[in-house]
Amino acid sequence: MKLGAYTAVLHDKPLTETLRVLRELGLDSAEINSGGFLPAPHLPIAEIRASQDARDAYLAQFAAAGITLTALNCNGNPLHPDPEVRAKHAQDVRDAIELGALLGVRRVVTMSGLPASDPGGRLPSWSVLPWDSAYLDALDYQWDEVAIPYWKDIQARAADADVKVCIEMHPHNLVYNVGTMERLATEIGATHVGAEMDPSHLFWQGIDPVAAVRRLGSLVYNAAAKDTRINEEAKINGVLDHRHVRVRPDEPDVVPLGGRYTLSRWPKNASWDFVAVGRGHDVPFWTEFLKALREVDPDMAVNIEHEDQELDQIEGLRLAAENLKSAAAQL
Repeated sequence: MKLGAYTAVLHDKPLTETLRVLRELGLDSAEINSGGFLPAPHLPIAEIRASQDARDAYLAQFAAAGITLTALNCNGNPLHPDPEVRAKHAQDVRDAIELGALLGVRRVVTMSGLPASDPGGRLPSWSVLPWDSAYLDALDYQWDEVAIPYWKDIQARAADADVKVCIEMHPHNLVYNVGTMERLATEIGATHVGAEMDPSHLFWQGIDPVAAVRRLGSLVYNAAAKDTRINEEAKINGVLDHRHVRVRPDEPDVVPLGGRYTLSRWPKNASWDFVAVGRGHDVPFWTEFLKALREVDPDMAVNIEHEDQELDQIEGLRLAAENLKSAAAQL
């Protein structure tokens, strides 16, 4: 099993320094962004496409640092009803499969996407409690007319390239839990589309990530190490916290997500927060999580994703790495 980090948190550092940080933290795996919501500062896409020499030189940087490039990440919304966003994010997944094959990287991490509720819709629509048959109508359109055709094409491309596409089960996507992951895999006859097991998005839904791994089994291709802390406010507002605030395009901390859309600001007293590994669930939990992943694939890569707003980039990575390595030592 390889333990590493998703390098988006170190986007302000050159690749050589980023790899040095990972090595100094005792990690041996890296997941690099290739598109989607975020740019790709650690992946020279044009050069990689241009020549084998460029690919060899790129991978040599990882080898020199004692780090394996285990995955490309292009999380986005490839089913977005806004054509400006959809065209880019959908193509980024196709491109990541191509780039992974060129580099010998056999894992691409992304999201399933979310369309509008109907053909004339202009914004994504997430229906999770279809007690009214109108929501079932919306889900039929989203799955049958949008998601399944797109993902059948991705399955075919991934199989041809022998690259596994790993879907993060993320709310505000069609695939957000075990049942929806199983549905997509069944509908498209998946052999090369499966799950990226990120427990942080399962915790706040009340899902046991260990049970989820054991249910999905060989459909789990890759994993993230990100924790979630459920706060006291959840007793008042529940986990479907609605109090996010718009960030204006001219504000200095704006994070573009494609087209005219930006990342909203988190509530100050949120019902739950993403935190570094060990700050939401103890090391024994993470040992059980790693054990379940190892049962699926002893060579599974588990990459830290640092989004703890209370810790800086290095401090958060260091704490997560220490706790993740402590958990692995108990296997």
